[in-house]
Amino acid sequence: MSTQKFPATRLRRNRFDDATRRLVAENKLSSDDLIWPIFIREGGGEPVEINTMPGVFRTGLDGLAKHVEEAAKLRIPAIALFPVTPPELKNAQGTEALNPDNLICQAARLLKREFPHIALLGDVALDPYTDHGHDGLLVDDYVANDASVEILTAQAINQAEAGIDIISPSDMMDGRIGAIRAGLDGAGFINTRLMSYAAKYASAFYGPFRDAIGSQGALRGDKKTYQMNPANSDEALREVAMDIAEGADMVMVKPGMPYLDIIRRVKERFEIPVFAYQVSGEYAMIAAAGRNGWLDEDKAMLESLLAFKRAGCSGVLTYYAVRAARLLEA
Repeated sequence: MSTQKFPATRLRRNRFDDATRRLVAENKLSSDDLIWPIFIREGGGEPVEINTMPGVFRTGLDGLAKHVEEAAKLRIPAIALFPVTPPELKNAQGTEALNPDNLICQAARLLKREFPHIALLGDVALDPYTDHGHDGLLVDDYVANDASVEILTAQAINQAEAGIDIISPSDMMDGRIGAIRAGLDGAGFINTRLMSYAAKYASAFYGPFRDAIGSQGALRGDKKTYQMNPANSDEALREVAMDIAEGADMVMVKPGMPYLDIIRRVKERFEIPVFAYQVSGEYAMIAAAGRNGWLDEDKAMLESLLAFKRAGCSGVLTYYAVRAARLLEA
């Protein structure tokens, strides 16, 4: 870096007016950077607001097209689908994940008919479907890796057959990316992308999400034997390296804001598209503070999303996607 001295150099000159600030901005946020996670429930009627996520709703299949219409008009490029599976359809093996008429599959077919230009992300993990709330199969109260990978691969193929464009395994089992890639290719889905939850931490920020999909009370124990230790950074690079070697097209870091350092390290090391998930707890904090008048919700939300871009993200999964896109398009 060249030597710069005051008063010949005045860094505030480039902040003097709005035009100059825009010209020299190092990062830009647009609707192209946004992926909108939505929760789908059975039945119809009006969307039901989630108590722990004000402004976020569980939407029935009958109202799904209407719910997504604004996102399509705002040209949000992708939507991530999460099911609210009825308790009577859950079991220890999570077999509803393989049902070709489960909520995700029905929603995918509907949205592909109505909005074919929107990419659909399908979450691959068993926690929405198991009565114990874990992402894989339990054997003696331990999540069995290889047996879980088998059903996760079948789940991914089931979603691809329904029209899911981007398979997003969030389970954190070892070897699942390679198995899913081989399974998709073998079934003829060579162009179905894989966005791996490569560095997913055992975080305290997931609570509202578990409430949203109805797994909060069901979870037996915790997920520390497969989700990452928040103390670890180097381990994240090993996880990402393995997933890339096994065929991941894109990788994700989850949660987002508390792990910006991980995003930066992953981007600099691997030069692959990196995404962050601004998870339910992050959303809930900003939304609650905004509704209580403790901060400007819109400004805080946009600043948080820009931070992901600055850290190196190609895009962000955020419950604020539609609200952010409105502001960015204004």
